[in-house]
Amino acid sequence: MRKNDIQANDVLLALVLLTRLPLPHLPPQAFQRQAKAVWAFPLAGLAVALPAALLAALALAAGLPAAVAAGLALAVQVLLTGAMHEDGLADTADGLWGGFSRERRLEIMKDSRTGAYGVIALILGFGLRWTALAALLQVAGPWPLLALAMMSRAVMPALMAALPNARSAGLSQTVGRPRALPCLLAAGLAVFLSLPLIGAAAFGTALAMGAAAMGLGALARAKIGGQTGDILGASQQMAEIAGLLALLAICS
Repeated sequence: MRKNDIQANDVLLALVLLTRLPLPHLPPQAFQRQAKAVWAFPLAGLAVALPAALLAALALAAGLPAAVAAGLALAVQVLLTGAMHEDGLADTADGLWGGFSRERRLEIMKDSRTGAYGVIALILGFGLRWTALAALLQVAGPWPLLALAMMSRAVMPALMAALPNARSAGLSQTVGRPRALPCLLAAGLAVFLSLPLIGAAAFGTALAMGAAAMGLGALARAKIGGQTGDILGASQQMAEIAGLLALLAICS
């Protein structure tokens, strides 16, 4: 591993890219490392999920129902990310199913308006996450949230590396395509940090999340020829849902 493969600013870069947390301004040259900084994406997930898990723990300790605790945890995550992943899910659903050509699908995905497919995707996505998380809180407590957040962010670098950019502009194009090493570091870091939280279930959960992301990636390649920022955001959501369901099945 070369000396410049990992830098302290990479964590800040990941937080800038994936959260809406108040952060210090980085010099312009720091953003030249965006593709190398993807190894820190799981740490951005950890930063988002920790306040959510703490609030869920407080809600449960106060005697509130698990469904309420799950709703509060989801709300915190949406606030701290600016709903960027949910927005990606909605745009992806609209684009991949709303157009009949590659160009039209990309045009729809860029449109800020949300169509029927996007609304349905958000309803189903939130419904599955809320229901599964409420059930998981009852059997495993709030801390698996941290593992799911880290591992669902680890699938994004893999898609960035595996698929070409579908358009010549946009967030994904600006970040660039990472090499294999930071992608492997992201996956390894996410699983390693998840082991104390969910034990050996981390491996089965990671496989389910990876399969969900790979499935979306294959669909994106067939429909638009690659990935975009919206596809990456949707991959996080799909991976999180798959992880929730897999972990719930393991723990039940």
